[in-house]
Amino acid sequence: MLKYDVLVIGSGGAGMQAALVAAKSGELNVALMTKVFPTRSATCCAQGGTNAALRNVDKSDSIEKHAFDTIKGSDFLADQDAVEFFVSLLPETILELDYFGVPFSRLEDGTIAQRPFGGQSHPRTCYSADKIGAVVLHTLYEQCLKNQVNILTEWFLLDLVVENEQIIGVVAMNMKTGDIHPILAKAVVLATGGAGRVYWNRTTNPFASTGDGMAAAFRVGVALKDPEFVQFHPTGLAGTGILMSEACRGEGGYLLNNKGERFMQRYAPEKMELATRDLVSQAIETEIKEGRGFGEGINAYVLLDLRHLGREKILERLPQIRELAIQFEGIDPIEQPIPVRPSCHYSMGGIDVIDYKTCATVVKGLYAAGECSCISIHGANRLGGNSTAEAVAFGKVAGKAAAEYAQNVGFSSEKKVSECAKKWENEYNIAVSRTNGPSVASIRSRLAETMWLNVGVFRKEKEMLQAAKDVDALIEEYKYCVVGDKNRIYNTAFTQYIELGNMLTVAKAIVIGALNRRESRGSHKREDYPQRDDKNYLKHTIITLEGSEYKLSYRPVVITKYQPAERRY
Repeated sequence: MLKYDVLVIGSGGAGMQAALVAAKSGELNVALMTKVFPTRSATCCAQGGTNAALRNVDKSDSIEKHAFDTIKGSDFLADQDAVEFFVSLLPETILELDYFGVPFSRLEDGTIAQRPFGGQSHPRTCYSADKIGAVVLHTLYEQCLKNQVNILTEWFLLDLVVENEQIIGVVAMNMKTGDIHPILAKAVVLATGGAGRVYWNRTTNPFASTGDGMAAAFRVGVALKDPEFVQFHPTGLAGTGILMSEACRGEGGYLLNNKGERFMQRYAPEKMELATRDLVSQAIETEIKEGRGFGEGINAYVLLDLRHLGREKILERLPQIRELAIQFEGIDPIEQPIPVRPSCHYSMGGIDVIDYKTCATVVKGLYAAGECSCISIHGANRLGGNSTAEAVAFGKVAGKAAAEYAQNVGFSSEKKVSECAKKWENEYNIAVSRTNGPSVASIRSRLAETMWLNVGVFRKEKEMLQAAKDVDALIEEYKYCVVGDKNRIYNTAFTQYIELGNMLTVAKAIVIGALNRRESRGSHKREDYPQRDDKNYLKHTIITLEGSEYKLSYRPVVITKYQPAERRY
């Protein structure tokens, strides 16, 4: 049986940082498990940059101002003590990445370049043209190899194993062989990313973003916190949902309706296109709804115009944006505006982290970092540039805490982990043997349809009740779902079947949280409750699993310095 002192699941920025820090902390056997090749994780999709108050462009910036911008951007749902801790970590973290070899874009004096981003009072987003995620990921991968991290590539998490409220291991499938393995671990860090594929084609996320870690933690008693807060990035390509970075607007791009108007003047007259993502997404959907978009129905869009930036600036600072627009829309942004529409981008909610200084959960030895977690530093709306920042900062925090925990406990008995692996062998045999029932693709597409239409940018009780009914029906159908492939080797039909189960688990939590939050806050825009309601809803949604029942409760938001106020941009 495989045994590791620290097992990190997920190979994005948070996972690699956690594994790297744990490996450096002493004589520990550390492994990084990932269902994709490490440098294909979701962090690779990040384009615009990473925030830190380095003050390279604007000396008047500060850590305190970064904290306030983050809290204001969150629509005052972020825990302020956690935010203050988070932003204090970032300058050192960015400089460490620079030391590791991340090729940041530079100012003329050689310091790291910083650009403006939405909802921020100063230019503090450190960037590498428009490919920050890719360069961070490749650099951290080099460091993990250098520090002898064991990397289990194309291994798929099936379940966490808990005994006496303590993590003792996991069950995973080696996708290359199809073998199901029990793995003992003293400490486990979940860094499995978000669940954007719940919305399937209307998402900027890679196909791997299926909520695996969220669902696994939920099944062993860890709450999901604030799942209803799903960020819709304002500018996904109209046809595919592929991300057009906020850097486009940070560098001065315009959003135009079918009248040629820069319509953000109506919604955020000061910040214009650099208002927060929730406000810009809602503005775009309002323009479309009121007939000022292009096209009709699900194919409607507005335009992102970069032409005035000039060829040289686009090629220097937005080369990947141009490449994606040409490849997927057949449009060169040097010559034509890009058709865009909001696309599911980020899960502000996630695995309930109860101690922001360690990333610990209620299960001893189980930690969570990155997008799968909810610490909560993003609240109801995340600022652009704070996600890669969160990943690299809290990945370190989780890795350090997991290593310290693993140094003080022993391995548990193999019995329970082995029994869980046998249960999964049986589940595999039953699932691949079914011949009558709905397909994975059928359930998945209907899930995405009801989530996009009924729990999207704008929400109403009637539509969300329909979504709740649809999701429950799909969960029942899933019990009889046909995998359609019995081959053990690279059985992606089976892994997609498990991913679908994870997405259904998370989707139900999203709907429950959204239905019961009868206010509008950040990304959660209720047309039937259009105002923010601090008296009744300045609190975190907490959803737990008791048997097969989802239980709803709430927890107060932590407020230190900044009293909630109306957001104006």
